[in-house]
Amino acid sequence: MLPWYKQFWPWFLILLPGTAVIATLYTVVIANQYADDLVVDDYYKEGLAINRQLERQNQAKALKLKAQFSNQQRQLDIQIEGLLEAPQLRLLLSHAMESDQDFVVPVKRLSQGHYRVLLPKLLRGRWHWTLDEGVSSNWRLDGDYLF
Repeated sequence: MLPWYKQFWPWFLILLPGTAVIATLYTVVIANQYADDLVVDDYYKEGLAINRQLERQNQAKALKLKAQFSNQQRQLDIQIEGLLEAPQLRLLLSHAMESDQDFVVPVKRLSQGHYRVLLPKLLRGRWHWTLDEGVSSNWRLDGDYLF
């Protein structure tokens, strides 16, 4: 009679749980590599600040501010109605699914109510935008834009 390691059945029986272990390790690697992002990293602090954001949005409505976008490759033109004078604006673009792709860009004033943004990369898909005057801004416009 042959020793156990030269027979088929012991290796077959070892192979079944061994395959399950390898598949589990592969699944763990996939789960870590493609983990879902949180919408906001510090959601508690953001939850506390929601009232301030709503006040800023209501202030934009009271000022009758509206923004219209037109996209040309890596250039985004913004037409803002109702804004008298804004020395410096900033635009936050948030990706719908990947928070590591979010970025803030300065907005350059071309003429009264007409602004331009030079994007650092070509964008595709749906992005959430937030337009304001910076940290001390008392108004805020936001919405979604499909590039």
